[in-house]
Amino acid sequence: MVSYAELSKATCEFSSSNMIGQGSYGSVYKGILGEDEMIVAVKVINLKQKGAFRSFVAECEALRNIRHRNLIKIITICSSIDSKGVDFKALVFEYMENGSLEDWLHQSNDHPEVFKLSLIQRVNIAIDVASTIEYLHHHCQPPMVHGDIKPSNVLLDNDMVAHVGDFGLSKFLSSDHLDTDSETPSSSIGIKGTVGYVAPGSEASMIGDVYSFGILLLEMFTGKRPIDATFSEGLTLHEIAKMALPEKVMEVIDPSILMEVMANNSIIQEDRRRVKVEECLNAIIRTGVLCSMEPPFERMEMRDVVAKLCHTRETFLGRRV
Repeated sequence: MVSYAELSKATCEFSSSNMIGQGSYGSVYKGILGEDEMIVAVKVINLKQKGAFRSFVAECEALRNIRHRNLIKIITICSSIDSKGVDFKALVFEYMENGSLEDWLHQSNDHPEVFKLSLIQRVNIAIDVASTIEYLHHHCQPPMVHGDIKPSNVLLDNDMVAHVGDFGLSKFLSSDHLDTDSETPSSSIGIKGTVGYVAPGSEASMIGDVYSFGILLLEMFTGKRPIDATFSEGLTLHEIAKMALPEKVMEVIDPSILMEVMANNSIIQEDRRRVKVEECLNAIIRTGVLCSMEPPFERMEMRDVVAKLCHTRETFLGRRV
């Protein structure tokens, strides 16, 4: 474990200039830790927030039991008291150079250095996230539900590889509740989530994670948040995407993807590429729609999602017919 004093020094006393993120249960700071001057991300838990301590315990428990290349790597934790004698809890993670998927999808004046993602980058990131959820659902013992899949919880390293983080709402599943939305929450934490990404009418579950991923996937390729001011009353991102299938998909795609497609100078190559792009985007939007169906039994399983997205990528790249 690391001390409060070490983390305070690493982050220049948790200065606002080093703050790189903020969530329901705390703030994240960039820091330079130890003699090795390792660049880290320090998640300081706001223990005054109701449920924050339970979130800290849940995240520690989760990260102690899971290993996957697309998960945020935890370096150490801090459970101490601060300079005022108040309880202090923090988690220290590897630093992700390229920030969050949220930053890349929805640029602001705060991030002028961020550029738009290419089509293949989006596909690769989607597969990274889907593979992580598949691992949690089908290759962990016991299986785990993330509970809060959204763009701000997907972080990108120097190679634009996606890493899923924030396990404050995660839970392990008992053997009796592995494939329905009636899975019982762990005793350590109540289930919340983020509006727009949480499946309607259910607690966190495997199929709840699938729903959240479906919304994330649609957001990645349309550029629209699940709750968007441009939507007509009553319409949702899921419904807009569903109505666009199959002939009108290009009308709902993020304009920056369309600009990338049109950038090819060769008319013949452009026509061929356009067909490939439309096939790719149709398959992806269809997958997002199937994942985010309101009836739980109509949603895909993550194993099938990963297989479908990988097949789509290979077909797009010309490696599979």
